[in-house]
Amino acid sequence: MRTDITFLSAGLKLAGHLYTPDGEAAGPRPAIVVGHPGSGVKEQAAGLYARRLAEQGLVTLAFDAAYQGESEGEPRGLEDPAHRVEDLKAAVSFLTTRDDVDPDRIGALGICASGGYVLTAAATDHRIKAVGTVSAVDIARQFRVGADGTQDPAVIQGMLAAAAAARTAEARGEGVQTFRLFPDTEEEARAGGPHVFEGWEYYCTPRARHPRSAKALTWTSIDRIAAFDAFRSLGLLAPSPLLMIVGREAVTSWMSVAAFQQAPGPKELLWIDGATHNDLYDKDEYVTPAVTRLRSFFGVHLAKTE
Repeated sequence: MRTDITFLSAGLKLAGHLYTPDGEAAGPRPAIVVGHPGSGVKEQAAGLYARRLAEQGLVTLAFDAAYQGESEGEPRGLEDPAHRVEDLKAAVSFLTTRDDVDPDRIGALGICASGGYVLTAAATDHRIKAVGTVSAVDIARQFRVGADGTQDPAVIQGMLAAAAAARTAEARGEGVQTFRLFPDTEEEARAGGPHVFEGWEYYCTPRARHPRSAKALTWTSIDRIAAFDAFRSLGLLAPSPLLMIVGREAVTSWMSVAAFQQAPGPKELLWIDGATHNDLYDKDEYVTPAVTRLRSFFGVHLAKTE
């Protein structure tokens, strides 16, 4: 069953989809908060994983981040890492208030950028008892050094200059300044390289296009993103267990590897052969083994204790 719900995060009303398993339960169930990718919405990859895990007996919550999707927040399209972490913690708070959820058996799953955000959230919120990621990235590293880690440092410096100019323009009453996330055409997307084309194909074609997914971000997102470090607090994650799921062909896989190496453990890194970064969002041949392992992982680590 899917239910539309709302909850507050730092004063903003967030919109979510709560998935509950069919059938009667002997008592409160374990639950999972599911965070969406950087430009995604709850109806895309996060909702798919939430639904699939609910079918396996978990209560799950997929939600739109503040400033995006159906959630409140102005300006629209702001990507604020600190607020994204707060959103995850607020989602946990919402779950703790439900009679059908065991507040001592709550985990979190992050996909893409949320894979980085969930590491920070779990490291500093002891209510999150187990952490899973799929195609995890640190959004700050992606902007600073590129999806493959080889971006010219001049790129982020240019973006920071543009962000500074945007702040000045907004202060002068010139309105919110934004930049596009995706090319207009398939030809332009292919010219940008495999990772650019992957993102364009997922977000901008009938494969997964959604009218509320972000196609642009505010320039004021950039200086917030650039100063963030999703892996900085990993030392605080122990003893919470960590499962990171990565596509063998993902250009972003090095970020999951870096996080895994820094995590104190217990931890597991699961490679999905043949999968690219976005393949793990919705392609059944890759999603199914990911969900199977996540269900087993959360089943063990969120098991009821006497």
